[in-house]
Amino acid sequence: MSHLSADHPKSTRRAATRKARETRDAARSQDTPVARKAAVPALLLFASGTAALIYQVLWVKQLTLVVGIEVQAVTIAISAFFAGLALGGWLFGKLADRSARPLLLYAALEIAALVLGIGATQALAHSAAWFAAWQASAGPLAWALPLALVCLPAIAMGGTVPVLTRALAPSRDDVGGTGGRLYAANTAGAITGALLPAFVLIPWLGVQGSALAAAALNAVAALVAVALTRRGLAASVGAAAPRTQAFAGPARMAVALYAVAGGIALGYEVVWSQAIAQFIGTRSFAFSIVLATYLFGLALGSAIAARFADRARDPWSAFGMLIGAAGLTALGGVACAGGWLALAQRHASALALAATGNLLTSMCASFAVAACAIVLVPTLLLGAAFPFALRMAANGGAHTDKDSNIGADVGRVLALNTAGGIAGTMFAGFVLVPSLGLMRSLGVLAVAAGLIGLSAALSGSIVRRAGVVACASIAALSVIVAFVTPADRLGTRLGDAHGGSLAYYEESAGGTVAVLEQGDGAQRFRRLYIQGVSNSGDAMTSRRYMRLQALAPLIVHGGEPRSALVIGLGTGITGGALLAWPTLDTRVVAELLPAVVRASSRFDGNFGMSADPRMEIRIADGRRELLSRDAHYDVITLEPPPPSAAGVVNLYSTDFYRLAATRLNQRGIVAQWLPLATQNEDQTRSLIQSFLQVFPHAALWTTEFHEMMLVGSMQPMPLDVPRIRARFAQADVARALREVGIASPEAFVATWVADRSALAYYAEDARPVTDDDPRIEYAPWVRRGDFPSTLAHLLALQSEPPLTGADAAFADTLAAERRTLHAFYRAGLDAYRGDRAAWTRDIGTVMSADRSNPYYRWVMGGAE
Repeated sequence: MSHLSADHPKSTRRAATRKARETRDAARSQDTPVARKAAVPALLLFASGTAALIYQVLWVKQLTLVVGIEVQAVTIAISAFFAGLALGGWLFGKLADRSARPLLLYAALEIAALVLGIGATQALAHSAAWFAAWQASAGPLAWALPLALVCLPAIAMGGTVPVLTRALAPSRDDVGGTGGRLYAANTAGAITGALLPAFVLIPWLGVQGSALAAAALNAVAALVAVALTRRGLAASVGAAAPRTQAFAGPARMAVALYAVAGGIALGYEVVWSQAIAQFIGTRSFAFSIVLATYLFGLALGSAIAARFADRARDPWSAFGMLIGAAGLTALGGVACAGGWLALAQRHASALALAATGNLLTSMCASFAVAACAIVLVPTLLLGAAFPFALRMAANGGAHTDKDSNIGADVGRVLALNTAGGIAGTMFAGFVLVPSLGLMRSLGVLAVAAGLIGLSAALSGSIVRRAGVVACASIAALSVIVAFVTPADRLGTRLGDAHGGSLAYYEESAGGTVAVLEQGDGAQRFRRLYIQGVSNSGDAMTSRRYMRLQALAPLIVHGGEPRSALVIGLGTGITGGALLAWPTLDTRVVAELLPAVVRASSRFDGNFGMSADPRMEIRIADGRRELLSRDAHYDVITLEPPPPSAAGVVNLYSTDFYRLAATRLNQRGIVAQWLPLATQNEDQTRSLIQSFLQVFPHAALWTTEFHEMMLVGSMQPMPLDVPRIRARFAQADVARALREVGIASPEAFVATWVADRSALAYYAEDARPVTDDDPRIEYAPWVRRGDFPSTLAHLLALQSEPPLTGADAAFADTLAAERRTLHAFYRAGLDAYRGDRAAWTRDIGTVMSADRSNPYYRWVMGGAE
């Protein structure tokens, strides 16, 4: 007989150890059957997650057309989507516990998502004008329209995970594993849904067709769920009895901690979306890969942790260490990103190109390396925390029935985590980043994650010293890394990467704006970078095309222009050129980012327009500027980013041109910047076709070697030579154009290339870019050598301009100016081909004819 009593401490510890071992052995024996049982529901949630992300990607794109592309507007609208997910998880999690046949409830949710998803996509496509009109009359109440359209279908989507978790009827001992597997499957589907729109659906099917593809997935998931119920492959579940005791304190603490962790995780995403841009650019492909990497980390982390969560002795400390470590690695990944990452991207890109011969695959490999280096590890840790959070919430509650209310518990965890994510997104985007910048914001989030982890370790029913020490150490290390990382780390890296000195740098809610001073000697200039990507500068080449972008439509206008709108401020050179026109009463510039307005004073050649009282600068999305106001203009000229950049195609579509045409006065003109080197020739033809779909009178002008300009009107635009001469005689206009190498009316008209009939011939079989078919944003990567052929083909369209009132002297001088300009362009094409002899001949012709031209001299390396 033992001398120890049954309640002796040592005996108690041995009994507890024995019981824990038995529990773990039982869990291992049940793990495989539970995993098999979850296989089909996991496939259903994979399809559901794919559909949900397809809808989300489409709605984000559509919402920019409705509420504008301003970051605040889009964030608020997308938050409504996540609010719907949270509400759906909360409501349907409770309902699932009272349902005897939760699989049928799941099928009903999929059908609801199908109907409401298609309806929302259709309604958003026609809501922009309604929203603008309603906002003008009802103010903030107008937001009910877009918020309701994205929130209602999201409610149905949000209920799928807790309902299917309940359908499996797991015990509380394996809810962490089961819920983790289903969450991983749903997130894996979301990865697919994040990639499909950019790489497959939108380029092939357009926006509405992509929504139908998502609806098909909803339908398949619903039909499979009904079939499973009818074949009896999923057992019916008895409806849960009403809860007799409130959700207990430990469970409330677990859910609260995970909710705050969700806010921190979405805060990381806000910072990452800006910090990573300088490594990946602004193509939609790049952002899709980053989002997919984010979701992949969550799914993989959850799937791995699901195997261990139900056997963990201390889930609270495990959860705390994972959350804290995620914050530390999120901060460290951005802080350590530098030249080594760019080198790794180049190697990955080269290997992919050698293996596939495909430029898009090569660039995507580069994007994936950056995404994995910065995003993958933190999201793995965040995903791994989910099964432990479920375990903490499920086992921390007080329930009369040990296995009751599982759906409600899972729904509550997901709902509050999503609600925390909404708050985190708002706080990081609207408060942290504008006030602290990217690196300091990331430091605050990392330290907060460390404190959340430490709180979790201290909140378990049994506080273990090792767990507390580990979490405290992670928190302390986060504080140290946040303190020693320079606040301008990303700005310094940008200057080093592009070989320039930083003249201006600002990290704002809408994006990172920088001005770098680059070049040497007479070719020293400043360049504007937005989100780490070059947009424009004040070099002679840039000044030339931007001055023409403003002054050319004013010069050829058939009346007396009094008002002009410039969409896109950039360096301010286009807007500043309006100051040279003496008869303008209204000069408006619409710019999306306030930081760009503040940076514009750093550039030469814009005539100090940002401080000139004659200029009105409005912080607005250009499309919303036209939608929300009934103002009409004599000239609307656009200088947005290239059409291949994410979100910019809204300003190059046929739908936009129709809107712009309604805001023109009689004889009004729209002038669209047409870059040639940023897309392949097929896409250039589509851009021209989009313009021709709206304007019965159109012409193509060449404004610089790499740039052209489309000019369109609803009325004829003859080139009246006496009027052009009179307008060119205005001192400020003549000076502004002479500075960029256009010294006479003949030199100006020499930049005219082709009329509408020639453009229609060139773009004959091209599909126009529309809001529903914005495929140029998802076009293949620019092929090497495509730009020279595009330029050559467009110059081959050259015809005689529609002159009126021209004398023989004007025609002769015009012909000479055109020969010189085309010789200069041929010299540029010679350089692309590497034909030095031809270049020497052509550039010699140019310099012999117009050696004093400041544009030609600058390109040749001389002073202006």
